[in-house]
Amino acid sequence: MEVTQLIEAYISNLPEAKRQEISELHSLIRKSLPDSKLWYLDGKDSAGKIVSNPNIGYGSQIIKYADGKTKEFYQIGLSANTSGISVYIIGLEDKQFLSKTYKDRLGKASISGYCIKFKSLKNINIEVLLEAIQHGFHATKA
Repeated sequence: MEVTQLIEAYISNLPEAKRQEISELHSLIRKSLPDSKLWYLDGKDSAGKIVSNPNIGYGSQIIKYADGKTKEFYQIGLSANTSGISVYIIGLEDKQFLSKTYKDRLGKASISGYCIKFKSLKNINIEVLLEAIQHGFHATKA
């Protein structure tokens, strides 16, 4: 299956409320980052064990590990989880940036060094979320 088909299958298998919101957010991100590489991670490791929620990824960057190894990975991730939706902004050097910059304008969301988690799109300012996504995409572009 192609990445777009895997993403469509993932979204279509979500419960109705999350399906609608993930679909809307996926569409907004695609419009915001039209030429970005698409990824789909099913959440399983190489042995087939589930290690995370499935993720839709956007963009491409090279991640360098402490041991010197590198790998290509997405810049922005989107995932449904048990309590709502997570948007991952991978590769920002300043782990306080998202919280310092967007916390007061985003709405009801929890923000870590690389993750913005919220219950529903109605609880956040979508324009501010897209601003954070755009910043993360441009700050980590290879």
